[in-house]
Amino acid sequence: MRTPLIAAALVFASTAVLAQEKPELHRDPGTPQAVGVRHTLRNIPEACARIEGVFTGKPASPYLSEVVNTNPACHPRVRLRDAGDAKPTKAGGWIFNDMIQVPSAECPSQVAVVRIWRKPSATAVPPKLDAQGRSRVYIGGAEDTLKSHGIEQLPQYAIATNVEGKACK
Repeated sequence: MRTPLIAAALVFASTAVLAQEKPELHRDPGTPQAVGVRHTLRNIPEACARIEGVFTGKPASPYLSEVVNTNPACHPRVRLRDAGDAKPTKAGGWIFNDMIQVPSAECPSQVAVVRIWRKPSATAVPPKLDAQGRSRVYIGGAEDTLKSHGIEQLPQYAIATNVEGKACK
């Protein structure tokens, strides 16, 4: 299952302000990527997903990213959100987690930048103890666990994609 995440033009001012902070993870810029070549930006195992991107070569939307489900049988333990919808702020409990930079092979002055924030669950508690005194989560019970704890109680990641630098002609 592929879910379009965001295009370069959909990054809001609130995410730009947070982007001035240093991320928790430090990465060097990635390997330059050619137009039309899909590449993995980051895996998020607890979300059962990976973020993929591709340079399009189109001036209106030079880079697109999307979240790809890594395994249909996997039960996510975190919620992925678009940063434009989540509006991550420090005051809201969001932590600037990662910044991934991928230069274009055809246009080295253009760089795709993916910013990722995380919001730990403030109310993360293990499930209630069962009759044997153990806290357990059963494989088939992911939907029931979400219903009883609520989707807002899950830790979250917010993702924003932007293209920075000058376009080549």
